[in-house]
Amino acid sequence: MSHFHPDGKEPSSFTKEFQANQREALPFDDERDFEEHRRGFVAAPDYTQIMADAGNVAWDMGRYDFLLQGEDFDSIHPSLQRQAMLNMGYGLYEVLPGIWQVRGFDLSNVTFIQGETGWIIFDTATAVETARAALAFVNEQLGERPVSAVVHSHSHVDHFGGVRGVVDNADVRSGKVPIIVPEGFMEHAVAEAVYAGNAMRRRAFFQYGALTPANSHGHVDQAIGKSVAAGVMSLIAPTLVITDEIEEHVIDGVRMIFHSTPGTEAPAEMNTYFPDLKAFWAAENVTATIHNIYTLRGALIRDALLWSKKIGEALYLFGQEAEVMFASHNWPRWGNERIQEVLRGQRDAYAHLNNGVLHLANQGVTVNEIHNVYEPPLSLRKQWIARSYHGSVEHNSRAVINRYLGYWDGNPTTLIPLSPHASAPLYVDMMGGSEPILAKGKELYDEGRYREAQEIVNKLVYAEPDNVEAKGLLADIFEQIGYQQESPSVRNSFLSAAFELRSGIPAGTPPLTSSPDLLSALTTEMFFDYLAIRLDSSQVSDVEFVANVEHPDTGEKLVLELSNGTLTTQVGFAASDPTFSVAIDRADFEDVIVGNSTFDGLIEAGKGSIDGDASGLHALFGALIDFDLLFEMMPGTAAKE
Repeated sequence: MSHFHPDGKEPSSFTKEFQANQREALPFDDERDFEEHRRGFVAAPDYTQIMADAGNVAWDMGRYDFLLQGEDFDSIHPSLQRQAMLNMGYGLYEVLPGIWQVRGFDLSNVTFIQGETGWIIFDTATAVETARAALAFVNEQLGERPVSAVVHSHSHVDHFGGVRGVVDNADVRSGKVPIIVPEGFMEHAVAEAVYAGNAMRRRAFFQYGALTPANSHGHVDQAIGKSVAAGVMSLIAPTLVITDEIEEHVIDGVRMIFHSTPGTEAPAEMNTYFPDLKAFWAAENVTATIHNIYTLRGALIRDALLWSKKIGEALYLFGQEAEVMFASHNWPRWGNERIQEVLRGQRDAYAHLNNGVLHLANQGVTVNEIHNVYEPPLSLRKQWIARSYHGSVEHNSRAVINRYLGYWDGNPTTLIPLSPHASAPLYVDMMGGSEPILAKGKELYDEGRYREAQEIVNKLVYAEPDNVEAKGLLADIFEQIGYQQESPSVRNSFLSAAFELRSGIPAGTPPLTSSPDLLSALTTEMFFDYLAIRLDSSQVSDVEFVANVEHPDTGEKLVLELSNGTLTTQVGFAASDPTFSVAIDRADFEDVIVGNSTFDGLIEAGKGSIDGDASGLHALFGALIDFDLLFEMMPGTAAKE
């Protein structure tokens, strides 16, 4: 298969040798995953593309057909290629009578439980269009049934974003269709997508390989699914929140035991056990991969030890009798012995990651060394279910130290270091300029010493971001490192950086924005907290006000203050002598949150009032920054003015 980029390179002899060694070392004789991922297949649709409502292609499973041609690609780690082939499952699968999954329509599965009156849907994929297609395909194959309930296992968008594709908001509000979520779901779903949302979306281009095409030299998989759909993201407020650690409910005639697991794969997450079916739903806590302790797009560092303990709880609560275990990604496992094997293997992998890293940290191994020192036990490395696909041993080990000890390695030099743009010229000057660095970089590259080569060439690119030769060499280095990665998140990051170094940030990339549903779900406090993030303090350094904000329809009150160039909000208080006061119904205020109106617009329309000197409010809104999604990740890649 030819390279997608005219400057792209084929795998070097060193990369080919590395891949050959992996084929010899890994347990390819264990083919149980292939048997399990095929089991229960019902039907596949006669299409591979799902169109978005906006007219673009939301999903295209057919672009990965190159993986099914029987070729071993030296540009793909053999373990990753195996996982990518397993994730080619596409269509409707029966987990057991009464439970089906649609796989391969989005990053996550859409699971359908047959209730007494309709479908109980567990997780609704990322996009309205893919969720809608999944429901239509199930109804086509199994007979049309209404949706009687929706369960969101956790607060990541690929598990709730498609909800409006399967249920109508009016049916939810009327109580006809409950939406069931773990405690903290709305807060975390909204905050993660908004507060650092622009940076996360940009970084996701690297983690998910969004700008590299499906190709043996580019994007091949995402470990927990093929990719993320490019459709409409939605959100409907839940009607039932699971608050207890163990909570039993009967939903449309189906008995379910919800097991809360906050702080594991997501800040708000829950497993579910179906005792009458002996079926365990593991959410995203137990899938066919060791996950991210630190996700490269950006998120709170996860607690590997807590995660392992929650898997251990599931093992003893449900794993002693469960006969099938299925999840929101990848494929199920059948048989109690197999289920216990997987639960124990993943529990031990997360526990050893935590304990083994801290064992080394307590002997002085730092955050900048741990990824080159820590290694899981051989017994875990020989199990496919304990391989680090979505995460990687390297960046997960660094995350454990970061969680406990932070980013500082104890050397004062690294406590307040120079920025790369400032330090790089020093190194380049001391190394005699660009020519000897390029020469040494090429020498290291030719010897297959890619990580050493990136160390010096990266410095040159930061010092001379317009040096085309340096950027090209660094791209070549990144590419070989990327080819050798088992984790698609790490592979994609290296290959995406190589792509942008060669071609720059592609013009016309869709400017992804936060979903109106997510924005309208912001509390008023969260909305102002987000404005505080967008505020250019230098423009309001001499502006001060104290404002009372009230929502008469809900009785909510808060104090908004601007002082010292900082916007702060206190809920449940009222200032005795405010600079001005604002009264707007929360229902109308949502138009301000989603950008359909302004404060002044609502006042002029008679939907609210402002009393006092509100000039500071106008100064505040005039000092807000619209973040540019396409900021540079690598030097010298932005479009020239």
